[in-house]
Amino acid sequence: MAKFVFTPNQSTEIANYYDAVIVGTGGAGLTAAIQAHELGLQVAVFEKNTALGGNTMRASSGMNASESLVQLAEGIIDDKEDFYQETLKGGGLMNDQELLRYFVDHSAAAIDWLLNHGIELTNLTITGGMSKKRAHRPASMAPVGNYLITNALKQVQQAKIPVFNNAEVIKLLQDKNKNVDSVEIKTEDGVKTVKTKAVLLASGGFGSSKELIKKYRPDLVDYKTTNQPGATGDGLKLANQVDAQLEQMDLIQVHPTAQTDTDHVYLIGEGLRGEGAILVNKSGKRFVNEMDTRKIVSNAITALNENGAYLIFDQSIRNNFTAVEFYDHIGLVEHGTSLTDLAQAIGVASSNLEATVKTWNTAVDSKVDKEYSRTTGMERAINQGPFFAIHINPAIHYTMGGIHINSKTEVLDTNGNVINGLYAAGEVSGGLHGNNRIGGNSVAETVVFGRQAGMQMTKFVRNKK
Repeated sequence: MAKFVFTPNQSTEIANYYDAVIVGTGGAGLTAAIQAHELGLQVAVFEKNTALGGNTMRASSGMNASESLVQLAEGIIDDKEDFYQETLKGGGLMNDQELLRYFVDHSAAAIDWLLNHGIELTNLTITGGMSKKRAHRPASMAPVGNYLITNALKQVQQAKIPVFNNAEVIKLLQDKNKNVDSVEIKTEDGVKTVKTKAVLLASGGFGSSKELIKKYRPDLVDYKTTNQPGATGDGLKLANQVDAQLEQMDLIQVHPTAQTDTDHVYLIGEGLRGEGAILVNKSGKRFVNEMDTRKIVSNAITALNENGAYLIFDQSIRNNFTAVEFYDHIGLVEHGTSLTDLAQAIGVASSNLEATVKTWNTAVDSKVDKEYSRTTGMERAINQGPFFAIHINPAIHYTMGGIHINSKTEVLDTNGNVINGLYAAGEVSGGLHGNNRIGGNSVAETVVFGRQAGMQMTKFVRNKK
């Protein structure tokens, strides 16, 4: 089957008016575009980068949802209240509870909506901080982000929704009543002003902006990042132009498992631990509950002062997390026909590694981890050779802070009033995740609030008409 290639529109085709302008082609932007288009809006999507998809393209583990039909098909009886409380606890009780409630209550519907659009997330895994398998992913177990974006772009193409790349929205303009009513877009052909009734900022976070990280978290300025280079906080700067309120900007997530030994940083998805991988230090010993929240696991790795740690797994775990094939292809995976061979390859004491894995396998068999109280990601022992290791270090991964929105995705100004005609969804918005994002919640956020933005912009435009 031929590989799908999406061809963006030419900048010369940009019209003078659209009902809604969407900034960014990640999960939130494309979801909103499809939803708004289906509700009758004339929409256009603008992307400053040449490549489409933003950080969503790099998402690997899954999309969280509770009480989904997929869960029931696997015999999992979930509870939205558990999802809510575990996310709230994971976020240090700092989550915007109005946003969180909407998010949890609409998560299963988002999975169904994707299914109705040919985007089938019918396999489940688990991420840190969750008590049940909520991370929905493709049946192939392929990384969720690339699959989501590729299939969303197919929908966009079928619907003939215009998407422009190398087209940077550089200014928001307001009428005398402070309604956002037009944007300025910089393209290779110059700057063009486009009239509109609604603008959605879905431009992602600022995990690749040294300038903003230095401003808000100088202690992290020397960390590498898993973000794509375009994640520089452009939407935050646009929001500032119209006095939008920013919140929790110092809350930046460090992901515990990134491969940072080369100039290009690769995120090693949390789903690998969800399928059974463990972490060991340079002595070949475990040191943390690998399925605790990202904040706790990252801090434990940093506290080793050993330039990271190693993920250890076997062939059976590898078979259930296919992103490993990519990691191996680009040279990130160490191999051993036995644990002794693997220990030699990564420079740890083989007696320690063998003892660690033996103790872990006993914990898996009994479902009791006496050492670190891990309770999830314990379905597979590490006993089917060959054996594998990936060297990891914590890296900047996600910016929890951003534009202050309400559950309708409407942007609030510095006095807490709604800025008419301006919406935000995805990582550019703040508040949902508190001080630590749970793995699998970012993709869910883009779809849940992307859909909501599409619906709310449509209501707003209909009222204006």
